[in-house]
Amino acid sequence: MSKKVVILGSAHPLRGGGIATFNERMAKAFIEGGYELEIVSFSLQYPSIFFPGKSQYSDDPAPEGLKIHSWLNSINPFNWFSTARKIRKLNPDLVVVRYWIPFMAPSLGTVSRRLRRGGKTKVVAVVDNAIPHEKRFGDKFLTKYFVKSVDAFVTMSQQVYNDLLSFDNIKPKINTVHPLYDNFGEIASKQEAAEKLKLDVNEKYLLFFGFIRDYKGLDWLLESIADERLKDKNFKLIIAGEYYSGKEETEALIEKLGISHKLIMHTNFISNEMVRYYFSLADIIVQPYKSATQSGVTQVAYHFNKPIITTDVGGLAEIVLDKKTGYIAQPNINSITETIEKYFKTCDEIDFEGNIKEEKLKYSWSNFIETILSL
Repeated sequence: MSKKVVILGSAHPLRGGGIATFNERMAKAFIEGGYELEIVSFSLQYPSIFFPGKSQYSDDPAPEGLKIHSWLNSINPFNWFSTARKIRKLNPDLVVVRYWIPFMAPSLGTVSRRLRRGGKTKVVAVVDNAIPHEKRFGDKFLTKYFVKSVDAFVTMSQQVYNDLLSFDNIKPKINTVHPLYDNFGEIASKQEAAEKLKLDVNEKYLLFFGFIRDYKGLDWLLESIADERLKDKNFKLIIAGEYYSGKEETEALIEKLGISHKLIMHTNFISNEMVRYYFSLADIIVQPYKSATQSGVTQVAYHFNKPIITTDVGGLAEIVLDKKTGYIAQPNINSITETIEKYFKTCDEIDFEGNIKEEKLKYSWSNFIETILSL
């Protein structure tokens, strides 16, 4: 008899900022491994007043072959107990709970505690952030509450692993690599991608992709684009992703720098269906982050064999091999500018695609599932 696994975390129809996409892909990996699996997602993830984007819900079709229950209300304590009862009726051997922000600690922590009663069900947390990017009062208290509620931990960057040790140094925990996001379809030809996005196929494109938040350093990247050292370089920067913060400040900065002619602004939510066209068209992905733990954007780029310019923060530099699969800059405007300039000078000398194809072999979902099961 196959064992039963439940994933507790965001899933369709929620967007989840990459969390939902990851959970759905992880679910398929468990199923491919012969496990019976169901996902328990949120009936209410964030109250509207706390949600920075336009919508929490995706227009994408539901993923095929997955059983998803929208049961958990993040702010209703009575619901936490009823959700735990519903999950216990599924009789899972393992619950994989996704933890990424302290706001979710009360609901996820309470459900996890209830599930572990009786000893049959083990709860393993996949932790994206032990300490959030945008810190708030009470974060540490909430994370402590969650950490005490589970049996073991998986992290996907050394920084998160180290942060987690400050909350617990006893329970089993493993740091492993973030698997590839290989669920956005096949690589499109540059011609097809240009036609789909209504852009010039002959242009050279840098891509900043994902929700726009302060810590991701888009302002630094815009300052770099305006630098004299890049003035004569023939390229456009595509900014593809919805504003979660800083819209007015970013638009004012673009106007002040006078670089609107260098930018292609697609600042709406990018559906899963469209992701492959942005990455297929781009020549290089730029992640000018001011702080980070890990980023799914890196793993999307690797799936599409695209090199990356990233800053040496968090776990980002653990993934990118300097001058092999991309370039590593220091987290400041001058270094980002120098690194983009270096890309234009040396990109024709490096077999990025070949290096990435070799490097990405270790980022398999089967390895990730085995890591969870080993705990």
